[in-house]
Amino acid sequence: MRQLILDTETTGLNAKTGDRLLEIGCVELVNRRLTGNNLHFYIDPERDSDPGALAVHGLTTEFLSDKPKFAEIAEQLREYCRGAEIIIHNAAFDLGFLDMEYSRLGWPPFMEHCSGLIDTLLRAREMFPGRRNSLDALCERLGVNNAHRTLHGALLDAELLADVYLAMTRGQESLVIDDGEGDESNDGVPREKISLRQFDLPVILAASEEVALHDGVLNGIDKGMKGTCVWRTEPTPPEGEAPAAP
Repeated sequence: MRQLILDTETTGLNAKTGDRLLEIGCVELVNRRLTGNNLHFYIDPERDSDPGALAVHGLTTEFLSDKPKFAEIAEQLREYCRGAEIIIHNAAFDLGFLDMEYSRLGWPPFMEHCSGLIDTLLRAREMFPGRRNSLDALCERLGVNNAHRTLHGALLDAELLADVYLAMTRGQESLVIDDGEGDESNDGVPREKISLRQFDLPVILAASEEVALHDGVLNGIDKGMKGTCVWRTEPTPPEGEAPAAP
């Protein structure tokens, strides 16, 4: 399962009125593991950034003036993303710019050559209704360290989003937002306990080789203690609770 976490920076907020891409960052996951096979481009957008956008990403026209134009990196981007599932936070925004750049080249929309799309903003709104679900808010909520993020950057944000996505989908039974003892947070708002049973979470089983290696380790422990290690004994259920069905 190959997934790409993708993020962009732009000259402004509206591709339809002439704003352009100026940075693209992609982080690769294969079977939910970071591979390090990432892709990153700075792009000459052939125009200045709006003051508000410049304050967010800090990439000046002078810095970008000697970078390749989108047409020069488009084929490499398309081949890198081909067949992968794409993960984006607020996908409508990034895809709007990518589709606009593709249309300038006479190409079909960006997602046409990809296998699927996950919008982590939409997922976060389902998991945390009524709460802030920006990337920074999710980092804080899920324990992802973003202290080094002073300005937005496409590759940095994609790396953070990869950690956020893995935390959101790691398959635990429930997600408790816990910031102290008791049933309320410091601002008096009840803390949430959100069941993840409602979500379609991936189940990744160990490969036969991994099972064999695990059994080998347990056999060594059994031999050393001349008995059966705790990992091969059934846990005793709490008093008053029936044992689990086989």
